[in-house]
Amino acid sequence: MVKQIFVNLAVKDLNKAINFFTKLGFKFNPKFTDQNATCMIISENIFAMLLVEKFFKTFTKKEITDAKKNTEVLLALSVETRKEVDDLIKKAIKCGGKEPRGPQDHGWMYGRAFEDIDGHIWEIFHMDESKMPEG
Repeated sequence: MVKQIFVNLAVKDLNKAINFFTKLGFKFNPKFTDQNATCMIISENIFAMLLVEKFFKTFTKKEITDAKKNTEVLLALSVETRKEVDDLIKKAIKCGGKEPRGPQDHGWMYGRAFEDIDGHIWEIFHMDESKMPEG
């Protein structure tokens, strides 16, 4: 079965994207980094490949979505606490990201989102399934 996931995202300026995500605390795998792409480590088995648009285009005949105008995907990452949700959103905004909507608090699940410098939307959430309402 599947062992890992590599999400591929087009970016306009690779160095700016690396700088943005580094400030949020993410690390990168140098073995998969060059002038065209980098491998951002999200967790042990989850990675985001940030590819400059020209290189990204070599993998598809379709047009590349302008993530600042259209939503291509919502990337959702779970964290351990509500505080981590708020802290990561604050960092993202401080580093040039935007918050596209207000917090969503369902009691057992709390989430916020940030838009990175290329317009990709990252949903950050904390979920306590033990407090989830029954059916």
